[in-house]
Amino acid sequence: MKIGYFLSTEEYPPEQLLAQAQAAERAGFQALWISDHYHPWTDAQGQAPFVWSMIGALSQTCRLPVTTAVTCPTVRIHPAVLAQAAATSAVLHDGRFVLGVGSGEALNEHILGDHWPQAGVRLEMLEEAVEVMRKLWDGGFVNHYGKHYRVEHARIYTLPETPPPIYVSAFGPKAVEIAARIGDGFVNTMPDAELVGRFRDNGGGDKPCQAGFKAAYAPTVEEGMRLAYERWPTEAIPGELLQVLPSPRHFEQAAQLVDVEAMREAFVCGNDADAHLAKIDAYAKAGFDEVYVANTGPDWQGLMDLYQRDVLPRRSAAAT
Repeated sequence: MKIGYFLSTEEYPPEQLLAQAQAAERAGFQALWISDHYHPWTDAQGQAPFVWSMIGALSQTCRLPVTTAVTCPTVRIHPAVLAQAAATSAVLHDGRFVLGVGSGEALNEHILGDHWPQAGVRLEMLEEAVEVMRKLWDGGFVNHYGKHYRVEHARIYTLPETPPPIYVSAFGPKAVEIAARIGDGFVNTMPDAELVGRFRDNGGGDKPCQAGFKAAYAPTVEEGMRLAYERWPTEAIPGELLQVLPSPRHFEQAAQLVDVEAMREAFVCGNDADAHLAKIDAYAKAGFDEVYVANTGPDWQGLMDLYQRDVLPRRSAAAT
């Protein structure tokens, strides 16, 4: 199993994200995820740099593969524009770039005043957006007159030798079946063997399956829980609220229904290597090929050191 590090653009400023990427490479992580947000989930997180600037900077500062986890190519940015951004990113990263896509959240996509569609429509839009991007990566001029998108006489001139793979994030049964049909890989955050099986059985086959989880590195479990609750109480918000609430203020209101004890389940808290290894093992048993860990709180270097010293060597030894 490939183990990577998740760069949380919602919590860290650009210079810290670059430092984390370099530290992750030194520690022995094998790849990077990076989130794409216009807003953080809560004001306590406090950041949201433009992901495409970050991806360009990462190409010049480390050699790890990068996957967006995930970009919504449907509302805030037109898929024709994202196709150009992803193509340039693939060139800069010399083929080590994966475009992870999903149907998005109102938190990031409503900002231009566009209507936020229902889930079924969002999946339709995602499928058409992927079609548009792949047409543009084929080269030549593209005209597309679809149900949701129009492209006229558009051509991307700077193209990689091979188009970037598109991995599709999905959580419900219908979304997973779409991901299996149109994706080059699958993205999720839960160690759910049933979802992985559905993806593979509906056309996903042996395509890569990626997942991610969150940690709060701290001297004690209780301190990690406090940090997680302060910055990411949204991890314990259930149902579809994550997709429909429009602002950090609304998420903070919803998070009042969450207590600090919920962070014990939502995060790996503290500094116990065994807890991290158990979480990684849960994803491996569910059938995932890659797993990415994100840190919350100021001591991200502590998590890097833990993984370099105790987690990655033990995981590697167990796999041989």
